Amino acid sequence: MLFSDNLTMSQTVEAQQRVPISLAGSRLDQAAAELFAEHSRERLKGWIKEGVLTVDGRPGKPKDKMAGGEWLQLAATLEEEVRFEAEAIPLEIVYEDDTILVIDKPAGLVVHPAAGNPDGTLLNALLHHCPSLATVPRAGIVHRLDKDTTGLMVVAKTLAAQTALVEQLQARTVSREYDAVCVGVMTSGGTVDAPIGRHPKDRKRQAVHVSGKPAVTYYRVVERFRAHTHVRCRLETGRTHQIRVHMAHRRFPLIGDPVYGGRLKLPAGASEELKTLLREFPRQALHARKLAFLHPASGEPVEFRAALPDDLLLLIDYLRDDHEAMR
Repeated sequence: MLFSDNLTMSQTVEAQQRVPISLAGSRLDQAAAELFAEHSRERLKGWIKEGVLTVDGRPGKPKDKMAGGEWLQLAATLEEEVRFEAEAIPLEIVYEDDTILVIDKPAGLVVHPAAGNPDGTLLNALLHHCPSLATVPRAGIVHRLDKDTTGLMVVAKTLAAQTALVEQLQARTVSREYDAVCVGVMTSGGTVDAPIGRHPKDRKRQAVHVSGKPAVTYYRVVERFRAHTHVRCRLETGRTHQIRVHMAHRRFPLIGDPVYGGRLKLPAGASEELKTLLREFPRQALHARKLAFLHPASGEPVEFRAALPDDLLLLIDYLRDDHEAMR
């Protein structure tokens, strides 16, 4: 099924609220965020700049101070996802209710359509599983995993849920934990606090760079092998390729990482089976294992976990056997 302009059109949002005296002295964008709480502050700020969120019928600026008593009028258009085809792609559903959907994403599944991947993506699968997601921006997707990273993602099934989850992500209150298998033996865990931005020479890559955005990754050792380490990483921020870039920056790149992994290193004396596995491991060894946040409807804390996929279990078993054999 193709969500075309003949099937789904834009959604008109119209509302009016009076600024209470309690918000006197607040900025316009702050007052709007209080009065139109179902929309994110960034979306409201954009509407103010576009002139579709007005003050007493007149355009304003996000930083304008409110005196109290003004009428805020909102007459905006939410564009539905009308460009993408719904496809019957299987989803591993961990949890679902009327508000959210939590999935365990497999390796090889691109999250969002792009120039090189117009279909066969998670977004296409979501539109098939839940057609009403056509009315939610980006089909409810609020965060992403790289194509070859496995594990947990939460999807919002309503606009209000999407707004709440985005605000939690921006406030850094969503807990995201990953398993990774790195090249090299770590002596202990630690913290990487290093800004990440576009690589100055290769625009397809990210890099630790002074002009990048703040990025913080915490990591601890789960198990050491002869020449590799199984680590558990927790994100404070959520930059593109963050764990991959930060671990490579610490000179412990992820096994199988085609972008940041560097030259292949094989342990001396390793079995041919392990050497073959390391040479042919088809993706970065990274899995989103735990996701915790406040449920956008109930406000209660929820937590989800996804077991390691078979390819990472096999890799760890081989590394453990190699470690034991060389003792």
